[in-house]
Order: sequence, then C-alpha cells, then structure tokens
Amino acid sequence: MQLLERAKELEAQGRRIIHMEIGEPDFSTPPAVIAAARRALDSGDNFYTASTGNPELQQALSRWYMDEYGVAVAPERILITPGTSGAFSLIYAALVEAGESVLLSDPGYPCQRNFIRLAGGEPISVPVGPESRYHLSAALVEKFWQAGTRAAVVINPSNPTGTLIGDDALQQVAQTCRRLGGYLISDEIYHGLSYGVRARTALEFDDDAIVVNGFSKRWAMTGWRIGWVVVPERLIDPCRRVMQNIFIAAPTLSQYAAIAALASADDWERMRLAYDERRRYLLGELPGLGFDIVVEPQGAFYIYANVARITDDAKAFCWQMLEQAGVAMTPGEDFGSYKAAQHVRFSYATGLDDLREGVARLRRALA
Repeated sequence: MQLLERAKELEAQGRRIIHMEIGEPDFSTPPAVIAAARRALDSGDNFYTASTGNPELQQALSRWYMDEYGVAVAPERILITPGTSGAFSLIYAALVEAGESVLLSDPGYPCQRNFIRLAGGEPISVPVGPESRYHLSAALVEKFWQAGTRAAVVINPSNPTGTLIGDDALQQVAQTCRRLGGYLISDEIYHGLSYGVRARTALEFDDDAIVVNGFSKRWAMTGWRIGWVVVPERLIDPCRRVMQNIFIAAPTLSQYAAIAALASADDWERMRLAYDERRRYLLGELPGLGFDIVVEPQGAFYIYANVARITDDAKAFCWQMLEQAGVAMTPGEDFGSYKAAQHVRFSYATGLDDLREGVARLRRALA
C-alpha cells in the first residue's frame, strides 16, 4: 500500500507509472452483470436479504458447483458474504477461540494473518518453497499442527505465486486435517483463472472442507463486494449467528448482479485468455532481465520471481524501480518472511502494452 500511495503521488506530479503491483482485474464488470443490477435497482427490491443470502443466488451457486466440478452442494451450505474478506472474517469468528491457531503458507495472502488475529486466534506461518509448489503439504501440516490448531489454509491458485497445488497433494492435506481433528480451508478466489490445467475444488476431496470463493477476480467485480463460503452443515447455525451480528447481509444489488455473473461465461473466457497471453509474455521476458522463476505459475495473475541475481534486498529494489524507472512491483515481505528479501511479485492484471513498457523500463534501469 505504501508503494501504491507513492506511485499515485508520482502520477499526480505528471509521471506515468506502470502498475505491476495491484491484484485487481483491469477489465470492466461484464455488461450483463451491470444490467441485472440496474433491473434490480429499478424494481425497488433493495431491502435486506436473509443473513445467509438470497436463496436464488444460493441455488444458482449450487447448480454452478455441479456444472463446474460435478460436486453436489446443498444451497443452504452456501453462505453469501460481503466479499471473500467477509467470508474469512465470518469463518474465523465462528471457528476459532482465543489462543487457537490456524496454519498458513509463507509466502501467502497477507490479510489472512489479520483475519485470524481479529478472531483472537494465532496464525502459524509455515515456510513453503518450490519443492511443494509454494503450498502446504500433508507433511508440513503434520509437522506444524499443534494441540490448539483448528484448520490449515490452502490458497489455490496461490497469491502471490500463481501456482496450483497438485490434486494428490490437495487430497492428502484434506485427509491430514480431518485426521488431526480440524478443517481444511480452501481459498479458491482465483478459480477459473488457470492456464493449461484445471483447478480442483477441495470439495471434490473432502465434503467437510470449508471453501471460500467470490466474484471479484473471475468476474471482475472487485467493487461489488460479493463472495461466498461453503461450510459443513454443523457450521451453518454458528455462522448465521455471526453473520446477523457483524454484517446483517451481503449487498442486495450485488447479489442480483452475482446471479447474472454466473451465466456470463463468454466474458470470463475472454478475460482468461487475455491474462494467459500476458502471463506467457512475462515468462518469456523476465528471466532474461535476471528474474528467476523457479516454478511456472499456472493460475491467478501473478508471477513470484527470485531477484537474488539482481539484489539482496527486494524491498529496496522495488522502491528504487518505482522512483527511477516508474515501475511498481510488490516486494516479497508483503507475503511473509520466508526468503522474502529474495522475491518480488509481478501482477499482470494490466494491459499487454503496459507490460511491454514496464519490461522495457526495467531493462534500461538494470542495464
């Protein structure tokens, strides 16, 4: 965020900054989705829904799970939330008591640690690297699990690495969590944005898995703040009570928009293909500049690159490239502490022309 604020200051001074730090789609929300929200607004139906969500959206998502993954999920298990951030706040509030812990990969999505702390829990960072495609493994879960551990979190595809966990590895992690008396929590917000490989939902391997997803990335609906979480039946009532107290219900108009989004496959595929083109461009250019990509990313819109050939201080390097070259990247320390000084994250949620310009600027600066 500090880098982004500085980038905006430089833009206000008249400089053009190439943004490769922001994890937000650069595409507009599909027109059919906006039209559905307009119809709902014009109808006057903008009152609270049930805390757990609009039943029509829950049923649409239930059908979507069958169509997308061949998994039967009862609509009442699908709780509609204000974004995936709302989903995680809900889950940890319902699941974690003070002093209990949750396992997280390091590197991983940084807000997870804070969601857990807000619930009074303790995040346990588990160092992960190329050998496990930057994901938790069954062996790591076993090693770091404690008496008060309630769950382990898998982000698939990963933020910041863009890597997918293997099917066998995901199944083994799910089985290990269950055997140890806890839950697998699967963050699947980047599902649908994978390239050359199909992302599997954790529900294919464990019906008791807690699965979080949303409309922000695949459907380019970040500002609509609409997501969902699939929970086991025994967690529905505890979650409902939390929802009634912390956010009442997800935004009504966004729920109508989400129903339309589930039917907008053409727009989603167009975006996915554009991301893949950008991904392939950067994978071809970055190694020649000194950025080592040890594991090829196959999902999301991120590349996690090792900068050891360039610098021993990724944070200072990112500031230097912003000030001197006008290129914004994210340093590894945003995502944890394990070998953070050796890594930066590139986001390709920006146009191909900008990516080309960013690469050209980096080449000149590094030369």
